[in-house]
Amino acid sequence: MDYAFHFYNSMAETGVMMALEKAIGKISAPPVVLCIGSDLAVGDSLGPVTGTLLRRLGAETCGFVYGTLKSPVTAKEVKYVNAFLRKTHPNSKIIAVDAAVGEEEDVGLVKVYDSALRPGSGANKRLGKVGDVSILGIVARKSAFSYSLLNLTRLNVVYSMAEIIANAISSLVLQRDAETAV
Repeated sequence: MDYAFHFYNSMAETGVMMALEKAIGKISAPPVVLCIGSDLAVGDSLGPVTGTLLRRLGAETCGFVYGTLKSPVTAKEVKYVNAFLRKTHPNSKIIAVDAAVGEEEDVGLVKVYDSALRPGSGANKRLGKVGDVSILGIVARKSAFSYSLLNLTRLNVVYSMAEIIANAISSLVLQRDAETAV
């Protein structure tokens, strides 16, 4: 199951939240949000920008957040982080957020999957999977030079997608908290 919402769509935030709700299912502990990427290339910064926005919204509204502009979690670190998260947060669902490359017509889409993601696959890296649910933002078109295209990605595209993702996650957590309080 996957869902896609263009960042220009005024209902994208609600759509991402509802897709996350369906993909995550029942939760017994606050979720962990793993925001993967680097601040060295604008296109690869979707995860860290999302993590930074989530932290600004406050931990109580977002669960546990790993990966920010100040302390990024890169694709290379995922195998270590994955084991750490499973041990530290054994009852939490992990939402993995990362930037991706795709077809020209897919640029600008925020995609929600009910499965793990494999960071670095757009750059032909063979790294482990992470997360129970994944959110990918298609920030550039795929080509033989995908990494160089990540450097040419517009910051507005990345930031707009990050806002949608952060607000959707925050809304989901607040909604779940309100339901359990009743």
